[in-house]
Amino acid sequence: MNVIHPSRIRQTVKLVRALFFISLIAIILMSIAAGCILLTAKLQGPPSLNVPQATILFAKDESKLGETHYGEKRYWTKLQHISPNAVKATLAIEDRRYYEHHGFDFKRIAGAAVADLKAMAKVQGASTITQQYARNLYLNHDKTWSRKLTEAFYTVRLEVNYSKEQILEGYLNTIYYGHGAYGIEAASRMYFGKKSKDLTIAEASLLAGIPKGPSLYSPFLNEDKAKERQRLILKSLVKAGDLTEKQAAAAEQEPLKFASQKPEEPAGTEAPYFYDEALKETARLLGTEPGALSTRGLKIHTTLDPDMQRKAEKQVKAGIDPDSGIQAGMIAMDPETGAVRALIGGRDYSKSPFNRATQALRQPGSTIKPFLYYAAIENGYTPSTQMVSEPTEFEYDSGKSVYKPSNYNDYYANGPITLAQAIALSDNIYAVKTHLFIGTEKLAETARAAGITSKLPKLPSLALGTAPARLEELVSAYGVLANGGKQITPVYVTKIEDSTGKLLYEWNKGPGKQVLSEQSSYITTQLMTGMFDKKMDAYTAVTGGKIAKKLTRSYAGKSGTTKTDSWMIGYSPELAAGVWIGYDRDLEMNQVAERSYAKNIWADFMEDALKGKSMKEFKPPEGVTGVYINPENGKLAGPGCPVKRFVYFKIGTEPAGLCTGPVEEKKQPQNKTIKEKESIWDRLKFWN
Repeated sequence: MNVIHPSRIRQTVKLVRALFFISLIAIILMSIAAGCILLTAKLQGPPSLNVPQATILFAKDESKLGETHYGEKRYWTKLQHISPNAVKATLAIEDRRYYEHHGFDFKRIAGAAVADLKAMAKVQGASTITQQYARNLYLNHDKTWSRKLTEAFYTVRLEVNYSKEQILEGYLNTIYYGHGAYGIEAASRMYFGKKSKDLTIAEASLLAGIPKGPSLYSPFLNEDKAKERQRLILKSLVKAGDLTEKQAAAAEQEPLKFASQKPEEPAGTEAPYFYDEALKETARLLGTEPGALSTRGLKIHTTLDPDMQRKAEKQVKAGIDPDSGIQAGMIAMDPETGAVRALIGGRDYSKSPFNRATQALRQPGSTIKPFLYYAAIENGYTPSTQMVSEPTEFEYDSGKSVYKPSNYNDYYANGPITLAQAIALSDNIYAVKTHLFIGTEKLAETARAAGITSKLPKLPSLALGTAPARLEELVSAYGVLANGGKQITPVYVTKIEDSTGKLLYEWNKGPGKQVLSEQSSYITTQLMTGMFDKKMDAYTAVTGGKIAKKLTRSYAGKSGTTKTDSWMIGYSPELAAGVWIGYDRDLEMNQVAERSYAKNIWADFMEDALKGKSMKEFKPPEGVTGVYINPENGKLAGPGCPVKRFVYFKIGTEPAGLCTGPVEEKKQPQNKTIKEKESIWDRLKFWN
């Protein structure tokens, strides 16, 4: 019998005690280290969960207008809005004990280590969902120890500062499913054309298998491999108790209807010119640069009416010779609010993204005249006010300069015409006389009040639209006349939300400030209906006579023509629209057909856009009264008057004379010179 020597026993006891104390110290040190790590993770606070997400723009009817993502499609979706099928399938294959661990599954790590030792190779992963999320958010995917330690620390930070639901939501919104799709929502839309909340168990189990290797398990690239992994996930769901064998078999046999048979290309946009303007407006509203919006995951709700946009595009395409190099701009908006319903900035965005409706400064020609005549009505004119239409020279700048405008095709009345005729016939002599008589500052003041911000020099030629302006601001200003003088500005964006649904901006479309007189705005509007009324024909035809037969409801409008530009702007009570036609490099329009494009496109669009809608009339406000007059001499129409038209006046300014017979023959043309500094009496000599 061997007897253990007491000294050896004492040595063994000492060794055990030493090991115990070493282990205790190690445990204490490890606990301190763990505590320090946890404390540091807590003190550093929650790490940012911001990831690049696609910014989506929606039209007025909530249909998707387009998105920006720079090749990475991302849509952040709340966990409760993701199908439970997708959640269960992901947990079953990626992290079965997700709700049991605190970021590290040590049992799984040990199992993976054993499996790797047996195979003498890396065959099984052990990363939890939290670890993968940390890696996706903050790190590259290299294999260094420093990266692994950093990943571990971020994992702790996530677990300490966020709930399991928040981490799982973040993971499902950031994992890569191939073909540029990041997150379950983007993947669901790309592969199956549906929202993630609607995924079936068959679809969800197939998607859950893709992140393991998108290039290997994408059904677009290898459907057999994708189905093979789907079967593995369905078995995992059965093992977890989330499915029965029968349910798994049914899901495996379910035919899958993919959205396309090839990877989706980067999403295009409808109405690209409008899309650009909406992004610019969003950037302005949020105080940032347009380029910074692309990956913020914003949901931008816009004013665009897709049906009206399609009709605008159709009319522009149909109204211009396809072989012509001429360009076009068009904009339509709600005159009550300024909400832009349709926008065309050119004939082909892919060839030129330059927006001719919002960026191009072009001479508006006679489309400026409604603001001149509004100012005239505010300064004592009435629709019956007469002045002589004949070739005239206008001296200004203390006699140093002479301005000699002409009427279209050199047609003149060679006698007096009324304001009502002057606007319907677009008489240039009457316009310049009016401009000088009321003061060259009045037109500029009126235009600015209506919202025209382009420079308006106080020159005689301003009355004929020689100062460049943008189509967008002109149509908006016409909208002010249409709504009775209330301020509006073009609006593209109605609401902006961030990726979590938080409201960042919402448009208040309340009534605008009264910037023009309601009575004078209405009278001007009624005068502008004259361009379509052949009763206003005189020494020449009304400017809208050729398109009048196309029109079936009440419109007010004004056309304009220069050597390089053709315009038509007008409105009904519920819609204002404008069309510009011209060449980008200021080439002259020499073909007759080119000068008719704008009017015809405008008329066809207005009728198409308002088809099926109830007829609305311009409603007279208090303070105006309507009477029948002879539009040639401005007198009240009595028995025997050859032509009469119902015209509105401010109460108390109606004409007193009575027209009972034909108008006297016009005088022969006389060349007149009007000096800028002439007396009021001298100017009055040219009225009658």
